[in-house]
Amino acid sequence: MKAIQVTQFGGLDKLVFKDVEDVVAGKGEVCVRLYAAGVNPSDTYTLTGTYAFSVPHLPYTPGLDGAGIVEAIGEGVTNVRIGDRVFIASLIRRKSTGTFAQKVVCDATLVHPLPEHVSFEQGAALGVPALTAYRALFQRAYLKPGQTVFIHGASGGVGLQIVQMAKSHGAKVIGTASKPEGKKMVQQAGADFVIDHVTEDTIEDARALLNGNGPDVIIEFLANKNLETDLKLIAPFGKIVIVGNRGSIEINPRLAMQKECDILATALWNAPKDEYDQSIHGVIGMLTSGALRPIIGRTLPLQQVSQGFEQLIKGIGNGKLILIID
Repeated sequence: MKAIQVTQFGGLDKLVFKDVEDVVAGKGEVCVRLYAAGVNPSDTYTLTGTYAFSVPHLPYTPGLDGAGIVEAIGEGVTNVRIGDRVFIASLIRRKSTGTFAQKVVCDATLVHPLPEHVSFEQGAALGVPALTAYRALFQRAYLKPGQTVFIHGASGGVGLQIVQMAKSHGAKVIGTASKPEGKKMVQQAGADFVIDHVTEDTIEDARALLNGNGPDVIIEFLANKNLETDLKLIAPFGKIVIVGNRGSIEINPRLAMQKECDILATALWNAPKDEYDQSIHGVIGMLTSGALRPIIGRTLPLQQVSQGFEQLIKGIGNGKLILIID
């Protein structure tokens, strides 16, 4: 079968499209014929061999998320059947041969039903983005209906799903984006207001959208740039959840004291099994009801994965990046 294989850690040139040995489902495992795979920022970090959460054994096939049809099941598998449409969310440390391939074999607990109204591309956009969104909103911020959520960088694969989840939970949502196409996607996801990223000079403009109040929850995707601004914007006793960060920042802790706000962080790799399972059930429920509708940005054929990695590394593009697998 065709797959992306990495035999040495390093840069984009280490992503090699080649023939590899076919995969076979063993006891408690499922083999899925993949039609789409999701590309996550964590995939680019793993490629370097320096990512604190994941250093795979070489050689390896990248990819945590995907969608396709069950081709074979191993002994003892009861949650899916051959021919089922499914999505794979393989972040937790159980067997997975990687989704950047025509087929994947993984533990049966990582394979979940994909409703008929959801495309394979949308199914591949779940996994890490959807579970991160769910964890940030409901397991870290403990979002309540009627609260206000400010998403600082809402046009990416995770941010757009946070918009949809927050709206489905009865929250008022403000999302930011820097480009017209990104703003259009945030609006499409259902945000009540879509604005430019907030700076020191535009905090009051953002507050004006909430009748002069700050948001109850801020989801932050670039904390090294925006955290101090968030502290000035947040409502008293609010919660700031850091989902993304690319460096250091100097802040005045007195700003947090004045608001008695919480600065929280989330990394899906840290989720205890019970919370991970709760997230999966929550995501499937929203997916089935139609509350969650992953928005796809760019699609690329599997063999052009290096272009996708480059896009993520440069922080360009909106929506979820998906690999199409023939």
